[in-house]
Amino acid sequence: MNKFFADNRFRFFLLLAIVFFATMYLLFNSYGVIKYVRLKSELNELNEKIQKLEEENKNLEAEIDSIKKGYPSKIEKIAREKYDMIKPNEKKIEFEEE
Repeated sequence: MNKFFADNRFRFFLLLAIVFFATMYLLFNSYGVIKYVRLKSELNELNEKIQKLEEENKNLEAEIDSIKKGYPSKIEKIAREKYDMIKPNEKKIEFEEE
């Protein structure tokens, strides 16, 4: 029995099996490296989305502020673009996209 454990091949395969199973455990358990990388990537994507939405909110707040202050050019732009309004004696020209 002592010769069985003294065999170098057995020790090598035993060590290889231990390393293999330890690596699999570290990679694929519920707190593993693969899950960590996936969550970190998802976190980065969400942070980018948050940053874009904060920028959009900032732009919308600036637009709301300019409308509340009553800037005539801003009000006219919104009336023309959103509500298709025109001044008296103006003609509206529309282009169709192909």
